Amino acid sequence: MTSRTPITVPDVARRKRSGGSVPFTMVTAYDEPSARLADAAGVDLLLVGDSVGNTVLGRPDTLSVTVEEMAHHTRAVAAAAPSALIVADMPWMSYHLDPMDAVRNAATLIRAGAGCVKLEGGANRAPAIAAITAAEIPVMGHLGLTPQSVLAMGGFKVQGKTKDAAAKLLADAEAIQEAGCFAVVLEGIPDVVANEITEALAIPTIGIGAGAGTDGQVLVFHDLLGLGNRTPAKFVRTYADIGTQITGAISAFVTDVANGAFPSDAETYHAPKSFND
Repeated sequence: MTSRTPITVPDVARRKRSGGSVPFTMVTAYDEPSARLADAAGVDLLLVGDSVGNTVLGRPDTLSVTVEEMAHHTRAVAAAAPSALIVADMPWMSYHLDPMDAVRNAATLIRAGAGCVKLEGGANRAPAIAAITAAEIPVMGHLGLTPQSVLAMGGFKVQGKTKDAAAKLLADAEAIQEAGCFAVVLEGIPDVVANEITEALAIPTIGIGAGAGTDGQVLVFHDLLGLGNRTPAKFVRTYADIGTQITGAISAFVTDVANGAFPSDAETYHAPKSFND
């Protein structure tokens, strides 16, 4: 694939469908191979998600992921030198206590190679968003089903299902826009609510389980390629069953070794004729 012009935060901030923009895409990436492959496919943003805790590290949720772990995976994604904009998640408790701590933690992810950071929450996170953006670090928001709030929500449940809850989501979206977010992820909410928020905001929305009316869409790398070990959520479309192909390939290797078919003569280094002279 031919090289692309690097995508910047201002490029993304302008991507409103109401202004004629084509819906854009974001896919998670946690290392150099996933970043390289997703970037070659033409995605616009690579999200180094704290979902690495679930998808790569085998944990039940994202709550144990640390800033150091996020920086480690961000550096690996940045090693691919993608044209896509790298978005790094700020993990749980890295922006909840003090705005200056939030700035320092965001800076760690920027130094690791991110082009911006993403954090969860609404009006209650406005001070952290304002502090980070005042340090000239771009911030993407995340509303609706916010995985870092799984304990408070009582599980991974659809949000905004009542008039009051929907109104609260809209108010939160407007609050984080005012605080400085350049875009916002809307996860696990009814499409009518996502559409209302998308229409109300000047910044683009990125949907995951929020219907087709948002300005962009995001999926987890492992979900869309069939690499996960859990039943995918309703909103996931699995585009390939790579997991089965990987198991089949490794199984063939095991069989070939057992029956002596690997390595073959062509896969073996031989000593020169003078070796026994």
